Amino acid sequence: MDFVRSVIQLVAVAVLGLGAAASAADRTQLLQSLRLPPGFHIAIEVDGVPNARSLALGDKGTLFVGTRKGGSVYAVHSGGDGRREVLTIARDLNSPNGVAFRDGSLYVAEITRILRYDDIENRLRAPPKPVVVTADLARDAHHGWKYIAFGPDGKLYVSIGAPCNVCDEPAYGQILRMNPDGSGREVYARGVRNTVGFAWHPVTGEFWFTDNGRDYLGDDVPPCELNRAPRAGLHFGFPFCHGGDIQDPEFGKLGVCATTVAPAQKLGAHVAPLGVKFYTGTQFPERYRNQLLIAEHGSWNRSERSGYRLTLVRLEGAKAVSYEPFVTGWNQRDRVLGRPVDLLVMADGSVLVSDDSGGVIYRITYRAPG
Repeated sequence: MDFVRSVIQLVAVAVLGLGAAASAADRTQLLQSLRLPPGFHIAIEVDGVPNARSLALGDKGTLFVGTRKGGSVYAVHSGGDGRREVLTIARDLNSPNGVAFRDGSLYVAEITRILRYDDIENRLRAPPKPVVVTADLARDAHHGWKYIAFGPDGKLYVSIGAPCNVCDEPAYGQILRMNPDGSGREVYARGVRNTVGFAWHPVTGEFWFTDNGRDYLGDDVPPCELNRAPRAGLHFGFPFCHGGDIQDPEFGKLGVCATTVAPAQKLGAHVAPLGVKFYTGTQFPERYRNQLLIAEHGSWNRSERSGYRLTLVRLEGAKAVSYEPFVTGWNQRDRVLGRPVDLLVMADGSVLVSDDSGGVIYRITYRAPG
């Protein structure tokens, strides 16, 4: 049944016309359609990055871009003349969605393994043969693309999505962490259906992540989630509990919601939250400092589309106190103009946003109105 539903999903995405932001005319329409708070501006920073997904920044300013389709990993390099160049540094990989950078090396997560490209910024035009960090990750393609990031503890965190819409597979629905060389692997969090984005609070160091809710319970149930995991060993409900208080009709007998960690913030149903980042820059107004930005990739099976936007979750301490739109307009009445995936806060305080439908990377900046 899940295979059939996956086929239906692919058909639904095709019917929506995703990827329609390919022409120059579409780019212009897109930028004119996007809506931001006063003082904020958005522009296309890099074009021609097919299926742009996860983002990572090298020590020398190279922007690395993972993809889910096509099997390529890209490096966006600025030459001496300031012009941006998109280089392909890896091909024919198995959904290399996740990218992370540490100590001069680029880490790339395929479905089954994690690779490391050493001294990569000095070898962009002749990339080295990768070192295999680990090669025994979960093999299922359904939710199998991995998101990776290094935490403040120096560990590499890896998502392991459930191989289904909803099922009881104890080795899945987890977030792992390991040493940079692949040793010391452990489960950090359980009961996570499919996270494709996480971040750490810049002050407390606490771990936060998005999670995509299950399908086929209706347009508005269950919510997608923003979760907080201040320590290892917590369970977030999947597959028996969704949104902190909804017992699953098929798997509810496996546990009770009261034993799980409720979302820090319930997000819209089917909005598909992916990348999440704390805003740590100083360019945006003070009220955005250390608040959470989320890329909502957008629904595929809702009667009216939801998501296709960036949202802002405001915090007071460790408590989420609001959930509001930040950038909207990718979802038009007659078509979808883009699907945001990941975010990256830059040294100057601007924010980069990847769009796998349009194959572009945007930059969001702020100038005080006046």
